[in-house]
Amino acid sequence: MKRLGNLVVGRSKLSLWGFIALILFSTIWGFQSFAGLKAGGYDDPGSDSAKVVTILTDDFKQAQPEVVILADFPNGADQPASAATGKDLADKLKSYSGVTKVSSYYSLGSPVSLRSDDGKAVYFFAYLNADVNQAKVGGQISDEITGNFEGAKIYVAGYAAITHAINGAISKDLAAAESIAVPLTMLLLIFVFGSLVSAGLPMMVGGLAILGSFFFIWVSTQLTDTSVFALNLITGMGLGLGIDYALLIVNRFREERKRGTEVSDAVRVTVATAGRTVLFSGLTVAIVLGSMLFFPQYFLKSFAIGGVVVVLLAVAGALIALPAMLNLLGDRINKVKVIRGDLAPKDSGAWGAIARFVMRRPLPVLVVTLLALGGLMSLSSGVVFGQVDDRVLPSTNPAVIASNVIRDRFSASEGSPVDIIIQGATASDIADYTITLSKQPHIVRVQSTAGIAQNGVLDEGYAAAFTGYAKGNYQHVVAIHNIDSRSTAGLTLTKQIRELKSAKNEILVGGSAAIYTDSQQGIEKSLPVAVGWIFAWTLILLFLFTGSVLLPIKAVLLNVVSLGATLGFLTWVFIGGHLKWLIGDFINTGTIDTSSLVLIVIVAFGLSMDYELFLLSRIKEQHEAGLGTTESVAIGLQRSGRIITAAALVLAVSFLAFITSGVTIMKMLGLGIAFAILLDATIVRALLVPALMRLLGDLNWWAPKWMKTIYKKVGLDH
Repeated sequence: MKRLGNLVVGRSKLSLWGFIALILFSTIWGFQSFAGLKAGGYDDPGSDSAKVVTILTDDFKQAQPEVVILADFPNGADQPASAATGKDLADKLKSYSGVTKVSSYYSLGSPVSLRSDDGKAVYFFAYLNADVNQAKVGGQISDEITGNFEGAKIYVAGYAAITHAINGAISKDLAAAESIAVPLTMLLLIFVFGSLVSAGLPMMVGGLAILGSFFFIWVSTQLTDTSVFALNLITGMGLGLGIDYALLIVNRFREERKRGTEVSDAVRVTVATAGRTVLFSGLTVAIVLGSMLFFPQYFLKSFAIGGVVVVLLAVAGALIALPAMLNLLGDRINKVKVIRGDLAPKDSGAWGAIARFVMRRPLPVLVVTLLALGGLMSLSSGVVFGQVDDRVLPSTNPAVIASNVIRDRFSASEGSPVDIIIQGATASDIADYTITLSKQPHIVRVQSTAGIAQNGVLDEGYAAAFTGYAKGNYQHVVAIHNIDSRSTAGLTLTKQIRELKSAKNEILVGGSAAIYTDSQQGIEKSLPVAVGWIFAWTLILLFLFTGSVLLPIKAVLLNVVSLGATLGFLTWVFIGGHLKWLIGDFINTGTIDTSSLVLIVIVAFGLSMDYELFLLSRIKEQHEAGLGTTESVAIGLQRSGRIITAAALVLAVSFLAFITSGVTIMKMLGLGIAFAILLDATIVRALLVPALMRLLGDLNWWAPKWMKTIYKKVGLDH
């Protein structure tokens, strides 16, 4: 770090303008990344349900309908006029570019299961070309035919229409949230940094990190599927870490200048001290975010790629461009003050007083605080995890209204059946399996090359209608059920069907319920590996940073408590249905979205480690200067407390703007991350850390001799 400081000071203009030029050059490709980004990515591509999709597409040349249309006829669906309107509607659907096939209640022989229980509404299914933007086509169909069509009331649902509605709502809501967050953030930055000039520095670091990340996202789109939502994390983390690192660097620079250190030497000292903290912080946050690569869904993998890249670029900007700018500007960073007096941090003040108060009575403070956080954690005792469906949208959205019509007026889920592929089965095997499957709870009908079975009774007279269900060595069996596929009932149904194993044949279970199940189980299976990765690397890096065994363990345990309290709070809000007066109305599904929760936990863990390193760096500095535990903690908290709280406050404001969104997962992301970082930056850092460090005393810095030897040999302390 000293060599880096010397380089930046000696070549300030080259360091600054070279870094900026490199980032700007990368945008030639970076801005091309937007066209290659995709929506979705919540499914497990290596699961049985994904294999079923592949077999149905490649071997059977069959796909699930991406758009599901309901036509509601006031005089009943079986009237001749209704059938004529149905034909016109089918012709209208076929006219859309990207629609390859349309089937309906009328074209499939008027099966009762495709008609609503009241006999008035019927299904139409539109199949889309895999090469088109399916969400866009689904949105076009929804926008143009929802409403009245020749006297029939039309509703549009299905994967493509719902995806279009969610993406459109999120894009619109993000723009609205940014219109609130950006001005507030800029205003807060001016007061946090104390001058207009210095308030622009975090925007420089964050902006360069964001722009540079687009290049790596472009590379990712050339190699694999990449989620469009990665851009949201890039902008949020880029701005947030730009603020964090700029605050740390600028405050240390001001501190050195207050001591009378020359500008160039102040920059060198800043890079060697605060720069080291930034480096360790960035490595820790990047490793934590990188844990999302262990999950099978490209939705989470994309966040890992975007997160790691933006963190490392923010570190590079904070260690190269920012010190170079400080060396060039000198004390001009304090120009156009908005706060009177000296802007350098002080060694006495509110944070030091809080630390001393806590350390005079550490045990009572620790017990009371842990009881309070434990109370929050207990709120999650009844949590149920689920996944995104149409109900993340406002109840007034046409896609939600259409989906609710399906839920309320149709007994069977024709638009989301269970698709089963059996390999190497004989005709007798298929007949037996069809009959057995039809006896299972919630199964309305099973159809295969053997015929149609209901409640254990097989009607072979329909066998000729399903000859296309056999291709080569594969047999396709379709089961119609009467439950919500993307629910705990869908998960139970999938497990129940998969337990009907065959000793002779390989059986793969797919369809909407199975896709939901596999996605949930994919996260569950990957979670221990991701958690192990996070904990192991966090402990290693914090040991290399502090030389202590207990401080890293303490940091991880406090993080677990903080995140547990956050989960309890989110459960209380989004399952309990509270705080709607603050965050706006939402549909309560009784579940917490699993993928979104994983993202909240990992981002919050990474940012809390960020703040932990800020605090420990100043405490360790005082300890190595010869001060005791109490004074080291008090002065360390005083010097870092304002930075941590200010950074957390600015970042929380940015995320809290998401609660204005009409999409529930965006509300949860914004509220969850904001709550977690504010809780960590205040209660954990101001109360739990001083209390525990006071109780541990000299044990804070203990490590076995062999570990101390490693710590000294690695040389990362200098």
